[in-house]
Amino acid sequence: MMRAMIHRGPDDDGYDQASLSTAADAPTCGLGFRRLAILDLSPAGHQPMINPDTGDRLIFNGEIYNFRRLRAELESNGVRFRSTGDSEVLLRALSAWGEAALDRLDGMFAFAFHHAASGRVLLARDPLGIKPLYLSHGRAGVVFASEIRAVLASGLVPLDLDPAGIAGYFAYGSPQDPLTIHRHVRSLPAGTCTWIDAISLESGTSFERRFWRFPTPEPYGAGDALALRRELAAAMAEQCVAEVPLSIFLSGGIDSAAIAGFAKAEKPDVATFSVGFEGVNAPDELADAAATATALGTHHFQTALDADWIQAQWQQWLRAADRPSVDGLNMYIVSGAVSDRETKVALSGIGADEIFGGYPLFRTVPAMLRSLAPVSWVPRSLRLAAGRLLLAPFRPSRQRRGLSLLSADPSVLGLLLSFRRLHDDDDLASLGFAADRLGLRPDFLPYAAVDNLSLDGLDAFHTISRAECGLYMNNTLLRDADVNSMAHSLEVRVPFLSRRIVETVFRLPAAVVVPVAAPPKHLLRESAAGILPKSVFDRPKKGFSLPLGDWMFGPLRDECEAAVDEVAACPLLDGPGVRRLWDECRTGRGTIHWTKPLAVVALGSYLRKVRDKERRSLA
Repeated sequence: MMRAMIHRGPDDDGYDQASLSTAADAPTCGLGFRRLAILDLSPAGHQPMINPDTGDRLIFNGEIYNFRRLRAELESNGVRFRSTGDSEVLLRALSAWGEAALDRLDGMFAFAFHHAASGRVLLARDPLGIKPLYLSHGRAGVVFASEIRAVLASGLVPLDLDPAGIAGYFAYGSPQDPLTIHRHVRSLPAGTCTWIDAISLESGTSFERRFWRFPTPEPYGAGDALALRRELAAAMAEQCVAEVPLSIFLSGGIDSAAIAGFAKAEKPDVATFSVGFEGVNAPDELADAAATATALGTHHFQTALDADWIQAQWQQWLRAADRPSVDGLNMYIVSGAVSDRETKVALSGIGADEIFGGYPLFRTVPAMLRSLAPVSWVPRSLRLAAGRLLLAPFRPSRQRRGLSLLSADPSVLGLLLSFRRLHDDDDLASLGFAADRLGLRPDFLPYAAVDNLSLDGLDAFHTISRAECGLYMNNTLLRDADVNSMAHSLEVRVPFLSRRIVETVFRLPAAVVVPVAAPPKHLLRESAAGILPKSVFDRPKKGFSLPLGDWMFGPLRDECEAAVDEVAACPLLDGPGVRRLWDECRTGRGTIHWTKPLAVVALGSYLRKVRDKERRSLA
């Protein structure tokens, strides 16, 4: 399992094991770790880390940003430290406060804590799900790791696929927590912890507790932008702590520019990185990013990539995938460029769109809800019949999108999910999937995933914001950021998702975060005013997009069709349906978004790796 994750920690490795009790037949707890050294580069930061006073053990992936404050509190209570990093602070906090320590942590983390006195192991994952944690209960015990490939490398977990996980993947472009595409591997939900003990080992299940939930909006007075600015500055001060080079992913937009502006105050020599294209018919933001870097006075580096190099990266990205996803190539490319300059830590603007209302969905969903209100009482079958007549003049892709919206649950969440869907119900039916037979909601999400959002009674803004954070951001953006950056041994930090920032913003009423007629991300703009040049606020959003559709049906076609064959051969899917879907994407080029065929290709590439692993194990 440790060898399967060398890329996550090339600097050091450690293994330790202990019996969970003094009984002769007591279960054994084995803890393995790969280290990417960022804080306390000395041997004192080695893991598994053991508390010499209690015998407790810890393996921990991520960063605890408020570790200095926690350390001071523990020292005032008589705790003496042997290291200078955050790992020992987390270990000592868990030894001193137990599970209650989770309420004090601000950071991104997935960890396993062996409590020696009780013979139990605590697994926990950070509130927003920045760091992944997968586990599997089986006859041999419980297996857990930061990547699925490591869980499977144990040899203790069957490779069986999960049709519900695959259906959710096709519906949204990535597996939906807590499901994976493997029947016996699940993802520990964000903000959740669980204890592994003798009872859970015998039963094959464990009780999971959510230790964090989104705060409830409450009235606030004036001065919120200034308060948020202070919180952003404080969060950036904590997230810029590193004993290795730290850089910032810089685009031409507000999010990364705000991070660079706040970080510059903490680290005057901070470096910024941008990636663009040569000879590729796709927009990039090199010129805008360079202008921002010049205005802020950062050490700026940029790389322009040609089509051949990007296509080679595309193939490497598929091979490096820990799970299938239609997203993440951009992060893989940028992380590789940054890592090549011997950088171990990078800051990213992920989260700003979700918590500050940056996506067009924050405006289009409420507008669509108002438009559909007069016919919301009409039975779904009649809405669809009328829609087919009204949409007949439009091209097929527009017809299907319109019918999907008309058939959606006429609520904020229902319309939001309809907009986020990658493949609609007809596509999934043609592949052989029906939500009710798979135990999923009608929108192909696990029931627990939506229940955990606690959306009842929220206004449209907070409903969209929570759902985007808990679903799209958690299942796609953050998971892909982690696996694709760690493939290059690079740690990506996301300052906007600091617990202190998220809790501050989510407590604000919608009228403060997104006032009527204000531009997107109003509160972030107000908070960064005076820190960023005015030109940054006036630029249109360009994004980072590549002509993948042209490549999949052009120079990469043979490889892609081999992946399609792999999916068509999977017994859980309807083979002819898979090929029809691929053919529709091929003939509808220009009207069908490239993510739809990529979903088939990415799954096929992943299934080929699973099949090869199965063959090796049998050999």
